[in-house]
Amino acid sequence: MARPSEVVESKRVPRIGPYSQAVRVGGLVFTAGQPGVDPVTGEVAGDTFEAQARRAFSNLRAVLEDAGSSLDRAIVTCFVAQPEYFPTLNALFAEFFPGAPPVRSTPIVQLPRGLLFSIDAVATTD
Repeated sequence: MARPSEVVESKRVPRIGPYSQAVRVGGLVFTAGQPGVDPVTGEVAGDTFEAQARRAFSNLRAVLEDAGSSLDRAIVTCFVAQPEYFPTLNALFAEFFPGAPPVRSTPIVQLPRGLLFSIDAVATTD
């Protein structure tokens, strides 16, 4: 029999909209997009791609940990506002995933609130 899903709400990441931050289903965690928003102020974490992306990676790490997982168990999708941000993204990716990096896809999209980056993940808890 399938186990029911469990909503995960982290107090360490900003509450952005009317949706769950993550849902745990069996041994998997599905996160909502984690933008570069400061969890204390609720404001965009700087006006540079690096500042926003660094905050978004930290937010993703927090919600995964609170769901019983971690970055090293994740497959991610990175949403980037401009293609010229790829070199900075790759450097941050190497920093946040120092071991074997996960697979990722990286569509170029228009994000709300002047955001330059957002990231979501599917991760295991086992």
